[in-house]
Amino acid sequence: MGVLHRQGWCGATGLAVPLLSLASPAFLKIAGVAPSWAVLWLLPWALVDGPGSGAVAGAALGLVLDALHSGDASQVPVLVLLGWWWGRIGRRGAPIERSFSLGLLALLGALALGLSLMLQLFWQGALPLPLAGWHTLVAQSLVTALLAPLVCSLLLLRWRQVVGWRG
Repeated sequence: MGVLHRQGWCGATGLAVPLLSLASPAFLKIAGVAPSWAVLWLLPWALVDGPGSGAVAGAALGLVLDALHSGDASQVPVLVLLGWWWGRIGRRGAPIERSFSLGLLALLGALALGLSLMLQLFWQGALPLPLAGWHTLVAQSLVTALLAPLVCSLLLLRWRQVVGWRG
């Protein structure tokens, strides 16, 4: 495990995710769909703190977000897998520094999260015609990818300073 979880204020930034999900600022929406704040927070956390911490943070974040929304679909499995995958990229790959890379990883994460929720609802029979689901999936993935270079870069830079990263 990394060191970010030992810094109380770093973990407390995760509380902004449910607050932003509930507040849902209108100026950050595309076609009425807000970004995936969980993806925007989890991506830099996992890149800096590693796969173990990324998976645990994904599970905790998913449980909090699932508690806020009444429904049968869960975000926990995908957020755990994304946290683990992004943590492995952060540990084993070249350092992620480019805005395009952050946007692409956030786009893939938002697509995975949205597809997982759609498949869970479809499997349960709650979503017979997923036309509205496709609209939400595309809009959320796009706005998440567009915000990732700004949001993820700021968090990534700050958290790398905290852990003393030398790149």
